Amino acid sequence: MPVPGSRPTARPTTRSAALLVTGLLTAVLATGCGQDDDPSVAAPSTAPTSAAVPTPSAAPTMAGSPTPTPAASTPAAVDREITVTIAKRKVTPPTGRVTVTKGQSVRITVTSDVADELHVHGYDLGARLPAGTPGSVEFRADKTGLFEVETHETELVLFQLVVR
Repeated sequence: MPVPGSRPTARPTTRSAALLVTGLLTAVLATGCGQDDDPSVAAPSTAPTSAAVPTPSAAPTMAGSPTPTPAASTPAAVDREITVTIAKRKVTPPTGRVTVTKGQSVRITVTSDVADELHVHGYDLGARLPAGTPGSVEFRADKTGLFEVETHETELVLFQLVVR
């Protein structure tokens, strides 16, 4: 029972819950898409984000892109190789949808004429794109859905990845 003339105080559980919610909200707002300290953003020379399973067949490419030649330093074969080039804000091949099958290993390689950052939404993967140097992300397409692949600085949509 409160003492007459004293101020009512919140119960400790209510105060703790409010502090927890405030802290979580602050953490969510502080983390943003494309921050430089994002651990999923890898320099182009780093190893793939996840291991790919080697396959005996050649990797198909996105429509309109040249067939890639395997490099001697390629760590493992992938099921799907997607190559994009950006020059003067023009995306080649043109922006569209690329469909892959759930479970496939995917490598996305982007070369930009200006320094930027590649980002695969939904998978929260990224790579730095130094001007004129290819940057890649490699991952297992284990989530179904439609995922935007974009650059952060120039805000260009490269394509939409459809995983079925």
